[in-house]
Amino acid sequence: MRTLTRKGAATRQRILDGAAAHIREYGVAATALDDVLARTATSKSQLFHYFPGGREELLLAVARLEADRVLEDQQPQLGELTSWPAWRSWRDKVVDRYRRQGRLCPLNAVTSQLGGATPGAQAVVTELMRRWQAEIATGVRHMQAAGEIDPALDPDRAAAALLAGIQGGVLIQMSTGETTHLEAALDMGIAHLRVRPRTADDDRGGGAAEREAPPDPHGAGGVWPQRPEIRSGAEGS
Repeated sequence: MRTLTRKGAATRQRILDGAAAHIREYGVAATALDDVLARTATSKSQLFHYFPGGREELLLAVARLEADRVLEDQQPQLGELTSWPAWRSWRDKVVDRYRRQGRLCPLNAVTSQLGGATPGAQAVVTELMRRWQAEIATGVRHMQAAGEIDPALDPDRAAAALLAGIQGGVLIQMSTGETTHLEAALDMGIAHLRVRPRTADDDRGGGAAEREAPPDPHGAGGVWPQRPEIRSGAEGS
């Protein structure tokens, strides 16, 4: 994108924010360029100056904006996954974000309108998933360094599995309006990270006491779901 003056950048951002807000309120199918012009008090010549490709280029810019929001809405918790309470806070932040968003996912709506197989739309979603997975994997590595997660666990695969669960839960929520599956995916995914191999000392009863599971996120006094312990020699996954 060409370099813009400060005023030009502000005008472009106003158009972009206005388009994104209209899509969030009315849906992408009901958002025409004239709606964006009216909402942002912008002329057609200005819009095409900053978005020469017209509606398609504007929608692609909105998709990038919404992708950035997905990660921004999870901060600072997503970038601070350094303790089990921090993971629980991030879990709650994710659930709250999608509960507030409701059944309409702006990013999904925009990329579907563009055609999910188009290079531009694919690139936006691919980059979002790459960045999101990398953030989760960094958290896993922090916990491994602290001795809280099995060092044999592959951080990238663990992050990929957790992210896949989140995406599945979000898709179901878009159909049902319920966050039940999203919450289950997060709870079970985080519980899996807490599993560690038994050692010979554990088997003899001389090892350290098993770490407590974090409190139930719903405040019911329960614990995170636990998987059976993995015997020494088994791979983490």
